[in-house]
Amino acid sequence: MLMTNENESTFESYRPLMFAIAYRMLGSAMDAEDIVQEAFLRYRGAHNIEMPKAFLTTVVTRLCLDQLKSARVQRESYIGPWLPEPLITSNTPFDNQYESISLAFLVLLESLTPLERAVFLLREVFDYDYGDIAHIVDKEEAACRQLFHRAKAHVAEHRPRFEASREEHRQMLERFMQACVVGDLDGLTDLLAEDVVMTADGGGKASTATHPLHGANPVARFWIGLMKRLTGAVSAEILEINGRPALFIRAPESVGDSLVSFEMDAGKIRDFQVIRNPDKLHGIPPSETGDSGD
Repeated sequence: MLMTNENESTFESYRPLMFAIAYRMLGSAMDAEDIVQEAFLRYRGAHNIEMPKAFLTTVVTRLCLDQLKSARVQRESYIGPWLPEPLITSNTPFDNQYESISLAFLVLLESLTPLERAVFLLREVFDYDYGDIAHIVDKEEAACRQLFHRAKAHVAEHRPRFEASREEHRQMLERFMQACVVGDLDGLTDLLAEDVVMTADGGGKASTATHPLHGANPVARFWIGLMKRLTGAVSAEILEINGRPALFIRAPESVGDSLVSFEMDAGKIRDFQVIRNPDKLHGIPPSETGDSGD
C-alpha cells in the first residue's frame, strides 16, 4: 500500500509495543530493532489492513519465532554461557513492566520453547486473549491454553519467592561494591545466598569463566580476587539496566568492560549475571564524569 503520513503515524504508535515483544522474545535489542524494521517493510507492502495492531503483532511474533529457530543453532556454537543483551531503562519508559525485562527473567524465558515463550508473553505480559493468541501463532486456542499453563508453571517454579524493590536492589548493590573494594570476604559472603550462581558471558571475545560458578564462598572469593587484580584506570558506576540497578565496570581495552547485574531473594543475592562480550555492551553510553560510583 502507499505509505501515507497517517499510515506511518499508525505504525510509529505501535513501535514501542513491537519492540517490547521482540526484545523479550529474542533477548537482543539489535535483533529486536531489525524485526521492527522488517515489520515496517511488510506493513508498507500490505493492502487494506483493517486492524494494524493485530497485523503488526502477528508479523513481529512470527518473525521472532522464525529467528529463534536459527538462534538455537547459533547458541550451540556460542562460546560459554549466553546472556541477553542489556538494555538501559533509566529515563526511558519501557511499558512499566520492568520485572518482565530483568536479565534473570529473560534467561528464564530461554528455558521455554519458542512457542511457549510467545504464548506466555502475549498472555501474561501483553494481556492478549486466547483467541487472538491462537491467530497470532497459528495454533488452536485449546493448544495455546495448554502452552500458557505449562509455561506459567515453569516460570513460577523458578522465579524468586520475594521480589526486591529497586531501592532494596540499589542498597544491596552498594553494600556489594563496598565489600569488594575493602576486600571484606566474610561481609561479602554474608550478602550471598548459599546456593548463589554466577553466570558470565564473554562470547569468546572477553576472558571470563566458561561455566557458571556455584556457592557463596566460591563466588565471594572470585569477586575479592578480581578486585585485587583490577588496578589502574578502572571505574565503576551504577546504571539502571533492564529495570534494575546494575554495576558497570569500565576498564582499559586490554581488560574489557563488565556489566554486573543480580537478582535478590529473601534479602540475599542469589543470581549474578556478568556480561563481558563487547558486542552486547555497545549500548552503554560513555561515562559523563569519569568518576567511580554513583
